[in-house]
Amino acid sequence: MSEQPSTHGHTATPQKVAPNDPATLVPVAPFAPGKTAWWQSWKVMVVLWIVMLGLVWIALAYNVNKSVIAGSVVIVGLISNAFAWLLGVIALIPLIGPLIVKVLSIGFIWILNAVGYLVSLVAIKRGYSRDVLTYRGVTIAMIIGIVIGFILGKLF
Repeated sequence: MSEQPSTHGHTATPQKVAPNDPATLVPVAPFAPGKTAWWQSWKVMVVLWIVMLGLVWIALAYNVNKSVIAGSVVIVGLISNAFAWLLGVIALIPLIGPLIVKVLSIGFIWILNAVGYLVSLVAIKRGYSRDVLTYRGVTIAMIIGIVIGFILGKLF
């Protein structure tokens, strides 16, 4: 028996592909050229944001639990990509828009803010509401300072 070099399933020359091979078929475009899906249209997103803001306003007027309101907005926003669209609109502002989007996308600031809210919740429950106001003021001032420093760093 002659020993042939192992090619591990590969051949030196490419094999011809069958014309109906699913791996080589180009998928048919789901939309006509120049058309977008209805959920990617700016007209739909503007209406969606107006409806979301209106429903939040109505829910607040009827004293609906704020956790339910926030959860609903997050779910609708994530399913419809409304938050990504809004960040895209903000990014269209010349010079400062892309910087604002970058700052809003920094995970550290999101985590810092979330921890701040959790600490505030615990402190308010224990009766330190005056201290919480001071703490939140300092936190907001720090976040604004980070944003301004980031923008100035990018501009100069």
